[in-house]
Amino acid sequence: MRRGFWVWLREDVWEIPLRRYLALLLSAALVAGAVLAVRTVTREDRSCAPGVVRLEGSDECVGVSTTAYDFGQPRLRELLAAIDRENRSLKEGSYVTVALLEPFTATDRDTVNHVLHQLQGTYLAQYQANHSANGQTPAIRLALANLGAGGQHWEHTVGRLAELAKGPERLRAVTGIGQSTENTKNAVRELTRHGIPVIGSSITADDLANGQNGTDPFPGLARVAPTNTDEARALASFAKVTAGRALLVYDKPGDPYTRTLQKSFSRLIEGSPYEPQPFTPPADRSQEGTTANTFRQITHLVCDTSRATDTILFAGRHTQLRQFVNALGGRGCQDRKFTVLTGDEGSYLTGDHDLDRDALRNLSVRYTALAHPDAFTEDPVPSGGSAADTAALNGLLASGRGEPVGPIGPVSLEDGQLIIAYDAMRLAVHGIREATPDGRTDPPLTDVGLQWPQVKGSLRVNGASGWICLDVHGNPYDKAVPIVELTAQGRARFVQIAWPEGKPPGKECLPPS
Repeated sequence: MRRGFWVWLREDVWEIPLRRYLALLLSAALVAGAVLAVRTVTREDRSCAPGVVRLEGSDECVGVSTTAYDFGQPRLRELLAAIDRENRSLKEGSYVTVALLEPFTATDRDTVNHVLHQLQGTYLAQYQANHSANGQTPAIRLALANLGAGGQHWEHTVGRLAELAKGPERLRAVTGIGQSTENTKNAVRELTRHGIPVIGSSITADDLANGQNGTDPFPGLARVAPTNTDEARALASFAKVTAGRALLVYDKPGDPYTRTLQKSFSRLIEGSPYEPQPFTPPADRSQEGTTANTFRQITHLVCDTSRATDTILFAGRHTQLRQFVNALGGRGCQDRKFTVLTGDEGSYLTGDHDLDRDALRNLSVRYTALAHPDAFTEDPVPSGGSAADTAALNGLLASGRGEPVGPIGPVSLEDGQLIIAYDAMRLAVHGIREATPDGRTDPPLTDVGLQWPQVKGSLRVNGASGWICLDVHGNPYDKAVPIVELTAQGRARFVQIAWPEGKPPGKECLPPS
């Protein structure tokens, strides 16, 4: 009886539940392991390349790349291979890093062209700095920083750049910053808050500049392109715009670029008898939206103006500009010739396959370009630029067709993006090397941005887009502004250089007090 009791206890009460408990524990362990494995695999899948990830809820690969990763853009592969080759040739400890900040995952064709040309110009300046430096140090490594097609992931990418500034990569400047948007402004504000010097290549918005209200909200920011106000002043000195002969069409509510361009144009035609005409584009201004319908209606109002009116000032982005030009091509008053004047976003139209070129037969579209390959090639070259600097870039471009410099892919200079990016990188290199103390291979991070107020006079940077002479706020003084006309063949024809001050700077190139 006693033995039966212990057998029963062992088999029915102890061993069976024990087997169940062990089975449950084993099952739980397998489930936990499976969950962990799934999480691990998922986490690995979010990685696109070293330093580049897909954030939760997004399919875009964002972050900072120092490899040949192409961000899903096949057109960049040749060029990225050349950059990677140059980066890998640098000896550890001999270089500092400069990051090019652009929307590398953009999908619209115009912006992809912009990114390609910016990257080409930046790389050519990197190669020049490393191979034509006459012993100057440090060498320059190039990194690619992507904040997303619309800049919405700027916070993550800026955080990564801040880490690189503190680490062995020795990030010492960020260049590019191609579009004047709210996300761009946030990124620049945060970068400069971290003490990282920033060089804007093609940003023109007045509120993305220091010194506009006597304050410097972006300490360490320098710009190569003039502000919208300076572009508008240069345009006015060229076109002789008057209030009674011009109508303003503008983006409402606008973004930093379009708002400041609108304000600048409004000042030019103060007292106009015509009410400015607004249009409301999609939040993503690279999209078509329904603004084409609005523009069709505005063309009727254009025809309703007096015959003395022959100029339309357009404050908008390139997609909407193209829609407006197409609408004007079908206007009722074909017997009247109009000139559309706009900012540097007009440069995108040269590569826009949706532009109705027939509209340009009785319509002139002129814009303030950031740069143009023909601006400083004619004799006599005015003060404010140099044919030699243009020739230096052309020499690099010729070398870029094959190794060791290239190949860098198909080149187009008419939109000015390659030229202005080349100059921005050259300014970054100038600041880095001027800030590097004797006996060191890298400068203190914040000392680079302290160089900008001294970039003037004999210390100016002789850019292919014209002299770069910065005021104490890091803004270019009396920078050359090429006026360019869009031809019926979709080309950008150089018309004339205009100047914000109405004349070229003196040979001293010293901003007044």
